[in-house]
Amino acid sequence: MSAVVAQTLHVFGLRSHVANNIFYFDEQIIIFPSGNHCVKYNVDQKWQKFIPGSEKSQGMLALSISPNRRYLAISETVQEKPAITIYELSSIPCRKRKVLNNFDFQVQKFISMAFSPDSKYLLAQTSPPESNLVYWLWEKQKVMAIVRIDTQNNPVYQVSFSPQDNTQVCVTGNGMFKLLRFAEGTLKQTNFQRGEPQNYLAHTWVADDKIVVGTDTGKLFLFESGDQRWETSIMVKEPTDGSKSLDVIQESESLIEFPPVSSPLPSYEQMVAASSHSQMSMPQVFAIAAYSKGFACSAGPGRVLLFEKMEEKDFYRESREIRIPVDPQSNDPSQSDKQDVLCLCFSPSEETLVASTSKNQLYSITMSLTEISKGEPAHFEYLMYPLHSAPITGLATCIRKPFIATCSLDRSIRLWNYETNTLELFKEYQEEAYSISLHPSGHFIVVGFADKLRLMNLLIDDIRSFKEYSVRGCGECSFSNGGHLFAAVNGNVIHVYTTTSLENISSLKGHTGKIRSIVWNADDSKLISGGTDGAVYEWNLSTGKRETECVLKSCSYNCVTVSPDAKIIFAVGSDHTLKEIADSLILREISAFDVTYTAIVISHSGRMMFVGTSVGTIRAMKYPLPLQKEFNEYQAHAGPITKMLLTFDDQFLLTAAEDGCLFTWKVFDKDGRGIKREREVGFAEEVLVTKTDMEEKAQVMLELKTRVEELKMENEYQLRLKDMNYSEKIKELTDKFIQEMESLKTKNQVLRTEKEKQDVYHHEHIEDLLDKQSRELQEMECCNNQKLLLEYEKYQELQLKSQRMQEEYEKQLRDNDETKSQALEELTEFYEAKLQEKTTLLEEAQEDVRQQLREFEETKKQIEEDEDREIQDIKTKYEKKLRDEKESNLRLKGETGIMRKKFSSLQKEIEERTNDIETLKGEQMKLQGVIKSLEKDIQGLKREIQERDETIQDKEKRIYDLKKKNQELGKFKFVLDYKIKELKKQIEPRENEIRVMKEQIQEMEAELENFHKQNTQLELNITELWQKLRATDQEMRRERQKERDLEALVKRFKTDLHNCVAYIQEPRLLKEKVRGLFEKYVQRADMVEIAGLNTDLQQEYARQREHLERNLATLKKKVVKEGELHRTDYVRIMQAVQRA
Repeated sequence: MSAVVAQTLHVFGLRSHVANNIFYFDEQIIIFPSGNHCVKYNVDQKWQKFIPGSEKSQGMLALSISPNRRYLAISETVQEKPAITIYELSSIPCRKRKVLNNFDFQVQKFISMAFSPDSKYLLAQTSPPESNLVYWLWEKQKVMAIVRIDTQNNPVYQVSFSPQDNTQVCVTGNGMFKLLRFAEGTLKQTNFQRGEPQNYLAHTWVADDKIVVGTDTGKLFLFESGDQRWETSIMVKEPTDGSKSLDVIQESESLIEFPPVSSPLPSYEQMVAASSHSQMSMPQVFAIAAYSKGFACSAGPGRVLLFEKMEEKDFYRESREIRIPVDPQSNDPSQSDKQDVLCLCFSPSEETLVASTSKNQLYSITMSLTEISKGEPAHFEYLMYPLHSAPITGLATCIRKPFIATCSLDRSIRLWNYETNTLELFKEYQEEAYSISLHPSGHFIVVGFADKLRLMNLLIDDIRSFKEYSVRGCGECSFSNGGHLFAAVNGNVIHVYTTTSLENISSLKGHTGKIRSIVWNADDSKLISGGTDGAVYEWNLSTGKRETECVLKSCSYNCVTVSPDAKIIFAVGSDHTLKEIADSLILREISAFDVTYTAIVISHSGRMMFVGTSVGTIRAMKYPLPLQKEFNEYQAHAGPITKMLLTFDDQFLLTAAEDGCLFTWKVFDKDGRGIKREREVGFAEEVLVTKTDMEEKAQVMLELKTRVEELKMENEYQLRLKDMNYSEKIKELTDKFIQEMESLKTKNQVLRTEKEKQDVYHHEHIEDLLDKQSRELQEMECCNNQKLLLEYEKYQELQLKSQRMQEEYEKQLRDNDETKSQALEELTEFYEAKLQEKTTLLEEAQEDVRQQLREFEETKKQIEEDEDREIQDIKTKYEKKLRDEKESNLRLKGETGIMRKKFSSLQKEIEERTNDIETLKGEQMKLQGVIKSLEKDIQGLKREIQERDETIQDKEKRIYDLKKKNQELGKFKFVLDYKIKELKKQIEPRENEIRVMKEQIQEMEAELENFHKQNTQLELNITELWQKLRATDQEMRRERQKERDLEALVKRFKTDLHNCVAYIQEPRLLKEKVRGLFEKYVQRADMVEIAGLNTDLQQEYARQREHLERNLATLKKKVVKEGELHRTDYVRIMQAVQRA
């Protein structure tokens, strides 16, 4: 296999006509089809992971994800045969779990699929004419049931399982709405269609047995167990002023012309034609998605409606409208939002709604935003960025920036960044764009439109044309590698223009058919072209003529490229081969193995080659090309590849195709190392801005600045006034509050004292009551204990008596059991009754004790309640007073709060003022900190004062001694003052000396400046001398070349003379040969004389050169000496200054 490996990095595109083309894997990751891959895209972190299509797949038709989010089913056509591949999403990377491709029934393709609620079964619907519904146990690849849904070749759009029941399924299509139940190995229909058949486009389950179905006439039906329960119609009103309002009506008839039965989805042209007949048209419901509150459905071009369930009834009402926003970059913004919403999906938490449209766009909206926008419709936002909606026709990249430029049949030009994977610029035009090329600097593009060829500037926020050429339908255009030229194809003629004067410098004619590809060689001296006429030409731009040509009329070439050394041309075309062409000859033809190569590119290093095929795959080969089938083939696109490029550093491969997708690939060798060219300079960050834009922005900034200044002055004045008013009010309020606080403090103190008194009184009262209760309890316990003891003694005596009596009776019983058994029973009953009486008496005594305890507790509780009530009354009375005071205080605080809010709004407008206030606050905080520290010091000092007061008396005795010492020190002070005056007199001459030294420093700095000027002058002289040296070097090279030419001439003359010596024996022939030599070399002998003269010139040149070199050496020595002198002088001056 090939040692070159390509790994998919990122894709820009969506295939919207795949059934069920977008869904959530988890809260952050969505899955959608792009090219021939399924893409897992993380919305937050912006990364992509890929699930490639099956080998030799011709494109995906339908997707389905299992309810547990573990499995993904993909319906494909592989080598003209249908297949369903089931992937396990939980594994990294996603691996194939099962492939269903062996069928015992007729099938062309699977158009819709659904997993059962437990993810064990798979439901798949085949396309007409078979229209079979297949019920699979997919893990075992076992068909559980199969049934033909339709016999009239009507299209089926959607199949689904009940969210709670594996056995119940629903199928909708043109003229059919069927509920089926799986039982005993068959699928049986459980409902009967009543009324007129509708074209049911979509459905969703909103409950176990309830289904909402949408039609192409804008009608919504709610079916419960197959019976219709609710119906509504959505109508788009188109008033004469152009604005549209969306209303829900109850009954209406369809005004849309329906598409033929063969097309599953109505086209835009049919909808536009239908809506042009009348002012009112029915929207088509292509997608419905259920969520906890109800469901969302598409409601015509660019609109989605949210329906919520009514609480009392089982009906739904329209709650919100969501629209696709108008795109200002579109060539017709009023029509840019007219896109059919083909698929809707809610995130697992129902926070986000994602939609895909017929123009290959992905939109999302946060559901909380729809609740905020009451009355007005909410608007979607792009999930990623605007994507191409038609085949990409042109692809280009540059050197100085990580940009990819693409143009498409959707009339748009887009500029992508392959480093950040974002869209940098995007603009739509009136005409289709067929080709594009990006200048190496990344600042300009040339685009071939249907009407003209335009040269454009890439501005910071716009793509603006600055030169147009009358080249219609330019299919290929390309900047040269140096960027000084660009070539454009006009049918079978190549026009070459210069980017400096923007003029046509050459027109290359020779092709008889349409030119399909052009490429520059590395040094831009040659241009290679290939066309449908089977010709590959190599053009010399200096002469404008063909240098080499290779014509093979049986082959229509799609693309050509050239090796980095410009020796070999590679061409691919319609004959299923890759050709190596050199010197007008085909060196090798390498088979493409039953596919057509549509694009080819070779790396700048010449080590690897990539080709694109008509089935959307890319092949990576190592160069030089092997003879065997050695290449790595990768699934890429769902259509023929139109363009391929490698970035300048050979790191990334870029591919574009007719499916409207753009792929970026990372290129590796087999060991995992990147094949990278070293970049000398990083990517440029400069952007183009026009002078008018800058002037407008500057003008706006000036106006805003003046406005800010005016507002600042006005606000300062207003602030001063308000400060004065507020300061007065605050002063009044503070005085008032201080007074009220003082009064409240006194009241509070009084209440506290009263409360303390009451607490003491209640505490004493409760203690008395507790003592009294404890005494009574003790007395009652003693009394009851004595009673209990007495009763217990009686009970024991009775027990003894009963035992004795029992013994006596037992003896009597032994004597005569029969006669005395009855008497024994009577006695036992009598004594039991007596015992019962005693126990009841005991219980009554205990109940009396409990009753007395309860009465005591009740009296205690009443006393406590009375005391609590009195306390509560006092508390409520004073709390009411406090509340009144607090309310008035809060009212005043509210007023001050309003004033503060106004004040803060004014502060926000004036930044400088706020900054000053912040600095002052900082200083204030510092000062507060200082104040706190000083307060602490004051407290410490107070303590010290208290301590020192005690020692003052001792120290006063010492004061007298110190006063005497002070007098002596005064005398010393007088002496020292005298000495200070003398020293000042001595310092004055030193200061004068310092002043003189400073003047000297200034003079020396001036001298230093002069020396710097002299140095610059000397440097200029040196540069001039270097230029002269370069000129003399060039002169010397020329002379050496002449000398080599003369040596060659002498050698040729010697060889000719040696040939003449062979005829020394034949004078006649010798004479002819000598004459020939004379005619051949007589003029060149004159050149030898000139060369002799040139030797004199060389000697003179050498003398002058030696003289100049000596002068240069002396000047260099002078510069070095002067520099050292300056350095020493400067050091000496600085030392003198430091000493001073």
